[in-house]
Amino acid sequence: MQPIVDLRGRLALGFPASHAAIFLLAILAFVLAGPLRAVGEDAHLVVETASGPVDFTVELALTPQEQARGLMFRNTLAERHGMLFDFGRPREVTMWMKNTLIPLDMLFIRADGTIHRIAEQTQPLSLDTIASNGDVKAVFEIAGGSASALGIKAGDIVRHPIFPAR
Repeated sequence: MQPIVDLRGRLALGFPASHAAIFLLAILAFVLAGPLRAVGEDAHLVVETASGPVDFTVELALTPQEQARGLMFRNTLAERHGMLFDFGRPREVTMWMKNTLIPLDMLFIRADGTIHRIAEQTQPLSLDTIASNGDVKAVFEIAGGSASALGIKAGDIVRHPIFPAR
């Protein structure tokens, strides 16, 4: 193990040894505090369907890095769990299934929370793009076949803090 203080009493990074404690405490505080929202942190989402509300536990994909990874490399997705991709402002969105091992249903959601379109049973590992076919703010990915099984259709309303209350 290499010492962090050299023979002249300075940290390897050039700080005086007397500042070592402050430096180490700052690093410790940063590590313990963690990000404001942990990657993969669970949230709650409700889809209002014709037959009633359907509750989901969701992971949020907010940063470009989280969105690029999405649900890649997962072997399963629990029932009524999914990933919500928030793109911020409404725009045409394309998705793909690169390195995604399970079929998914992709719910393309407008800025007001209305489901614009659903791409059902997307093909695992496919590099084909899946377009929103219109401006959307978010995409909610759930296990393939879940939208049909739960009665979720285009026009249903998604309730989550990223969408305005109606």
